[in-house]
Amino acid sequence: MITTALLSALSQFGIGHAQVEGALSGCTVVVAPQGATCGVDVRGGAPATRETDLLKPENMVQQVHAVTLSGGSAFGLATADGVMRALAEAGHGFELAGSVVPIVPAACIFDLPLCAGHAPSAETGYDACTRALASLENPRAKDELAQGNAGVGMGATVGKFAEPYRAMKSGFGWSCLQYGDLICAGLVAVNALGNVRNAEGAWVAGVRSDTGEVISPLETFLAGQAYLAASAGAADGAAAGGAAAGNAPTSNTTLGIVLTNATLTKAQATKVSSQVHDAYARAIEPVHTLNDGDVVFTLAAGEVCATPDAVAALASQAMQEAIVNAVTHAQGVFGIPGATELPCPPVNPFA
Repeated sequence: MITTALLSALSQFGIGHAQVEGALSGCTVVVAPQGATCGVDVRGGAPATRETDLLKPENMVQQVHAVTLSGGSAFGLATADGVMRALAEAGHGFELAGSVVPIVPAACIFDLPLCAGHAPSAETGYDACTRALASLENPRAKDELAQGNAGVGMGATVGKFAEPYRAMKSGFGWSCLQYGDLICAGLVAVNALGNVRNAEGAWVAGVRSDTGEVISPLETFLAGQAYLAASAGAADGAAAGGAAAGNAPTSNTTLGIVLTNATLTKAQATKVSSQVHDAYARAIEPVHTLNDGDVVFTLAAGEVCATPDAVAALASQAMQEAIVNAVTHAQGVFGIPGATELPCPPVNPFA
């Protein structure tokens, strides 16, 4: 039987948030001080990432010491510098030539419209890493990890393929599940172009109609793409796709981390990441567009024997639940409503 578990059940991982003072942005850090096998799969057309090439199965390094998810678009990649510094000060990393070198892959969401030019910095990453390390000694901090407007999810929004004023607030979410001895958690920052639906198929966040309900996305999305293509004067389909992407008002990304106590190789962790993108497809529509930088990392602690397919199946369920949690826990800001505030008719500032 599949049961709900707490993040403290994954004892080898620490997790911490940090926010930018006075701005809607932040970062979330997962630490594995003893090292964990890591794989990644990048599906979106607009990723902002660091050290993901190192995670290819054929490349040398077999373990990482942390993964960082940040706001601030490409500027937010600086948070990984702070995470590295915090880990090195604590003595966590590979010992090379008299130095300690932590391996810290990272990925960012585009939240610049809400962070007011104050992207997360190395200091933000340092603070989040310090909290993540502290959570290893205080497991309750992991079990109470904030969702919604927290960490990397501070400036996240969804439903941005129509007029910007129709979008909704999103954020960070997590879910942890157990089957026998196998434990898998999904952690995710949902900053998607598309809408989000729950397990029953109902739309819970996304583009809002004039009456304030979430609109079924397909026709609205296609109409928006047709408008972008026409306004760009594109001559053919290929040019239209490029023109639409280049002239889109915002960029978007869903960033996920799978944590598991299973034993996986890098190749298997990479395959799990690939399969867990199915959770994105079940919960978000449209997904993996040219304007999304969708990424899934998988971190494996190496404590339990399980097949990669079993890990992927349980992790996909956890990730799908985490995506829904990210939007249902989000609180509205600056007139952008959260899911608990629906129906909320949009206000056209140009009307």
